[in-house]
Amino acid sequence: MVRPGWHLSTDMGIYYKIRDMTSPPLLRTEPSLHDLVAAVRSHTGVSGKSAIARVRTFVDTSDPVHGPGDDGAVVELDGASAVVCGEAIAPAFVRKDPYGAGIAAVLANVNDVAAMGGIPKAIVNTVVGRDADVSEVLRGMRDAALMYDVPIVGGHLTRADSDASLSAFALGQVRRPLSMANVRPGQTVLFAACLDGTLRADFPFFTSIDQQSATLARDVRLLAEVADTGAAVAAKDVSMAGALGSLAMLLEFTRHGARVDLDLMPYPAETDPHRWLLAFPTYGFWLTTTADRVADCQAVFQRHGLTCEPVGEVTEASQLTLASGGSEAIMVDLATEAVTGLWI
Repeated sequence: MVRPGWHLSTDMGIYYKIRDMTSPPLLRTEPSLHDLVAAVRSHTGVSGKSAIARVRTFVDTSDPVHGPGDDGAVVELDGASAVVCGEAIAPAFVRKDPYGAGIAAVLANVNDVAAMGGIPKAIVNTVVGRDADVSEVLRGMRDAALMYDVPIVGGHLTRADSDASLSAFALGQVRRPLSMANVRPGQTVLFAACLDGTLRADFPFFTSIDQQSATLARDVRLLAEVADTGAAVAAKDVSMAGALGSLAMLLEFTRHGARVDLDLMPYPAETDPHRWLLAFPTYGFWLTTTADRVADCQAVFQRHGLTCEPVGEVTEASQLTLASGGSEAIMVDLATEAVTGLWI
């Protein structure tokens, strides 16, 4: 059962890529709103993204749609459009749970394609390591590919007497891209997610794989539906930066801010809100849309039992402001600060 309340890889784009009114505001108790902001800002999934800025030395970063990419990059192909992206899985995760890392490699790429409004069409990988670890990685990728209904069409494998390393890449098809370039003041900010799952104790991953295994292929393609119908115009998947860090990345290109009411955000039952704020969920996306299309966007997810709630609004000002219980705190001012630094 989902209780009302609030939510919170080093993605390098293509490169490395209701509230229950009887409940008290969640942030009137410790940690304070300002403590929460400090925790998000110091989270390695957020602070570590500053390394992405070095890509600016090598590529033109003026176009987030076609490259260096948003969650992925759109490539025009003689009347059709493809979206491409890639992910490297954290070595510590591969070492601890090679099977789970294989699942994550597919999941992260498929979510990136979805966040661009695309439909995943193929996965390729690069795997290096000992036979036993490589087998577990590939088993995880195979199982995830079946769940997401996307084929693994090839890759590269090297046998080595060392810890396994894993990267994977995706190709998708897109008709009407969702992009951070489409963010405008006055748009409604929505959060869509599956809240039926478990937060891992060892890594900040909220997994709903078991609960969604029969519906993941359908669920991840709902982003293409809201894109194609114009029910949403921009999106970003929630990844290692957590929900609020990922929202800051969605806003970074246009440098518009947003005011998000944390008391309106849903979160999973029996899950610590602070840890959820910093977690990478199996299925979690930010979307923006015009006020007249909010209900249309919500309906696409809600008819399949997924959460999709309006929790804020894009502002002309550059600050990402968090509100709860009558208090407000600025998480980041995009006029003077950056997350990835790609768009300075």
